[in-house]
Order: sequence, then C-alpha cells, then structure tokens
Amino acid sequence: MGQCYYNETIGFFYNNSGKELSSHWRPKDVVVVALGLTVSVLVLLTNLLIIAAIASNRRFHQPIYYLLGNLAAADLFAGVAYLFLMFHTGPRTARLSLRGWFVRQGLLDTSLTASVATLLAIAVERHRSVMAVQLHSRLLIVGVWAAALGLGLLPAHSWHCLCALESCSRMAPLPSRSYLAVWALSSLLVFLLMVAVYTRIFFYVRRRVQRMAEHVSCHPRNRETTLSLVKTVVIILGAFVVCWTPGQVVLLLDGLDCKSCNVLAVEKYFLLLAEANSLVNAVVYSCRDAEMRRTFRRLLCCLCLRRAARESAHYTASTRAGASMRIMLPENGHPLMDSTL
Repeated sequence: MGQCYYNETIGFFYNNSGKELSSHWRPKDVVVVALGLTVSVLVLLTNLLIIAAIASNRRFHQPIYYLLGNLAAADLFAGVAYLFLMFHTGPRTARLSLRGWFVRQGLLDTSLTASVATLLAIAVERHRSVMAVQLHSRLLIVGVWAAALGLGLLPAHSWHCLCALESCSRMAPLPSRSYLAVWALSSLLVFLLMVAVYTRIFFYVRRRVQRMAEHVSCHPRNRETTLSLVKTVVIILGAFVVCWTPGQVVLLLDGLDCKSCNVLAVEKYFLLLAEANSLVNAVVYSCRDAEMRRTFRRLLCCLCLRRAARESAHYTASTRAGASMRIMLPENGHPLMDSTL
C-alpha cells in the first residue's frame, strides 16, 4: 500500500483530480444552487404530504402503500441530503474537512440508492400481487435500506482513494473510480430488472384479459385495461430513463477513466436531474392514485381550516380587547367610551 493522505485538505484532492475548486460564487454556481434549493423544497413538501396521507388513511395500510411510503421517505431523505449539499457547495466546499465531505457525499449516495432500490421493490411487490406470490414487504424495505447504507458508507470507510491517488475520480475526488463504476452499473441493473418485471406483468395481464374476452363480450373495457397498463409501464420506465440515464452515463465514463470525456461540464446538472426524480416519483407513483389525491385534498383543506380558525380566534380576541379600551377626549378631560371600538 502506498502513502496515505488522511491529513490533507479537500483542495489537495481536487487539484489531484483536476476538478476546479472555486474560491468565489460563479454565475454557474448561483444557478445550480437556486435550482437545487427550489427542487429540494418541492421534494420535501411533496413527500411529506404523501407520508402524511399514507399515515392518516387506513385504506393505505397495505403492502404496496407501505412501499410507496418508503419511497416517499427515501425521496424525503434525498431532498434533505441535496439541501445539505446546496449549503455546502461552491466556495464552501474548500472549508469542508475530509470527514465533512464524506458525510455530504454519503447522505446523497445513501438516499439516492434507497430511492432507486425502492423503485425495484415496488416493481417486485406489484409482480407479487399479480402472480399471488408470498413475499413480505417488510423484507423488501429492510433489504432496500441495507443496500443503501452499504453503498453510502463504503467510500468513507474503505472504498476511497486516500491511499491511491491515481484511482481518484474526477466528479467525486475522494471515492475510488471503481466505486462510481459499480454505482452506475448497479443502477443500470436495477433498471433492467424493472424492465423484466414489468414486461412479465404486462404479458401476464394481457393473457388474462384475452382469456376473459373469450367468455365475456366487453372488448372495449379489456382493451382499455391493456392500454392503461401499457401507459403506466411506459411512464414508470420513461421517468427512470429520463432522470437517471444521463447521470449514470457520466458516472460510468468517469469510473472507466475516460480521459477525453468532459464529464465535469455537465455533472452538476445531471445530479440535479437525478434529484428531480424524487419529485417525479411522487407524481408517477402516488399522485396518479385517485384515493391518494382525495386524501391530499382532505389534508390540505384541514390545514386551511385550522389556519382560518386560528386567524378568526385571534381577530375575535383583538376585537374584544379593543372594545374594552377607553379613550381620553380633550373636552373637559373626561374619559369617554368610543362605541365604535
């Protein structure tokens, strides 16, 4: 093993990887932080609403909704992690210790891994419900967080380049390039497994619909069921491809040490796109559910009514206090009650 550099600064590793460490706020940094803060706040609010809806509605106390709640929790965690990144990026990166940098990166890696793994768990749960296979959703949730914590904590403890500077990546100058490659390939594997699971579900449902159509003359409805399933699968897989593929590609290129690939020019925007998936997940998996939308409206109406009630109570108290005031009139210096107060 070569020399280790545990006492060096963040700037030392950024210079080694060729990644610029800005000492002032550039227009690019300001744009990224503004977009990042906006996306993070939307992610936090949306997923908090989903978690509240699942907790408050007994109809959602079922395995598939537990996984949707877990997805919302993972995406909520991702929103917190990205918010933390936005407050520790740009010129503030240089002030981080090595431990602080690994905490910042570990939060992102853990939360995004949990989000991606939960998407696969939801696909498996849907396959289980269609095929009537016995599988406990709690085991899926435990497996999701075990994988997420494993990938999130490994760089800080062993899978780094502090003792092998030649293996440092450019996008993330402290983890090893092999870590980035494995993370990208893991996400690609998740996508391929999702494609396989949803393809199997689609063909199974289509065969059942065709068999039913042979005995029941309701062909338009059967066709509508098939088209609805196709639409759902396309939306799920399409959202994953759009949000994750760009980031996976640049991670893999950096992990494979592509010298001619200018990955640093787009990395921040592709990370933001991956974070936006935590908002897209809420729309694709939860907001398309009619019962979920009704629960959202009920929760928001309750919040509005409570706020209105507090404002009304405050106004009533202020009015009563004002009515008991006495005003001194200049005439003869006698205090009189103003009936209009």
